[in-house]
Amino acid sequence: MKYNFDKIIERRGTGSGKWETYDKDVIPLWVADMDFAVAKEIQDALLKRTEHGVFGYSAHTLPELLDTICARTQKLYNWKIYPEQIIFFPGLGSALNACCRAFGNPGDEVLVQPPIYFPFMDAIRNQNKSVRHAPLIRSDTTKHIEYEIDYAKLDESIHTNTKLFLLSNPHNPVGKMYNKDQLTKLATIAESNDLIICSDEIHCELILDDKTHYPTASISEDIAARCITLMAPSKTFNLAGLSCGYAIIQNPDLMLQVREASAGIIPGVNVMGYTAALSAFQHGNIWLQQVLAYMAENRDYVLQYIDRHMPHIRSTRPEATYLMWLDCSQINIPGPNPQAFFLNNARVAFSDGAMFGPGGDGFIRLNLACPRSVLETALSRMHNAISKL
Repeated sequence: MKYNFDKIIERRGTGSGKWETYDKDVIPLWVADMDFAVAKEIQDALLKRTEHGVFGYSAHTLPELLDTICARTQKLYNWKIYPEQIIFFPGLGSALNACCRAFGNPGDEVLVQPPIYFPFMDAIRNQNKSVRHAPLIRSDTTKHIEYEIDYAKLDESIHTNTKLFLLSNPHNPVGKMYNKDQLTKLATIAESNDLIICSDEIHCELILDDKTHYPTASISEDIAARCITLMAPSKTFNLAGLSCGYAIIQNPDLMLQVREASAGIIPGVNVMGYTAALSAFQHGNIWLQQVLAYMAENRDYVLQYIDRHMPHIRSTRPEATYLMWLDCSQINIPGPNPQAFFLNNARVAFSDGAMFGPGGDGFIRLNLACPRSVLETALSRMHNAISKL
């Protein structure tokens, strides 16, 4: 490999939220960022930009980056979009809040499919809306936990004051990818109930198996007319700290509503975020191919270790994302939840499954985007902690 993902990079002392939230003896496998250095081409682009020495306000439109996004979207998904259909955000969390603010009145409902990325619920409540749950169906009929959509239940969950559907595609935290047929069924339900779809596709290039991502809006013109697609280079190329994301909105009326909801409260993207995004899209593909192969091996290593040493834990086998969803409910763990148990007894920090809504109790979310040796140590600590019960 051109890149060495086994290298340990010290992140404490750099303002890292991942590594500085917990004590120094804790291995952090919680928040979704990678412990890998970005592609050298991105570092070089950022260094070149700093050499200029002036860091004023960034432009509202950046033709080269917009054209690059359009070309990449066409190449990857055979989906034709145009620069005027793109609006930038300093992170997709702000985009989620803008969408929840834009559609519906205070007290109206926003539909989600838990267990779901918890900032979905935060954004809904931040904008004085109500969360409406249509949980995914868990299946334990195979070796690994799988989740499916109950379309009838989803349709039944929608009320007259349900105005927006927040979709995670690929799904965080369960790592599920949706095919064309599934997306069409979801969109048909949304259309029949006059829902706007906000499809968070931030993990769309983090595919661990030989599968294809289908942007929700690319399925048909009718779906595109009611869909807002959120994408970013941040998860894909490990650029979260540079805060650059974007929404693709093909319906001009929806674009206007999102712009109006964002006006005055959501700032623009900084110049370093734009610089990194452009370099990543233009020059980061070799790095991306190699990091995906490495993380797929990490996923398989975790599954093999659990099978051999911690068989009472059941896990998903994520098709995409670098996040694993582990059910620890069959272990006789003392205390409030497995996150607290492993933090206190194994000195490993995970995300608490209860944060992800119904279906999350007893779970932890594990971030496998780290050197293999870090994973090995963390899993060994988990095993030792369980062995003492």
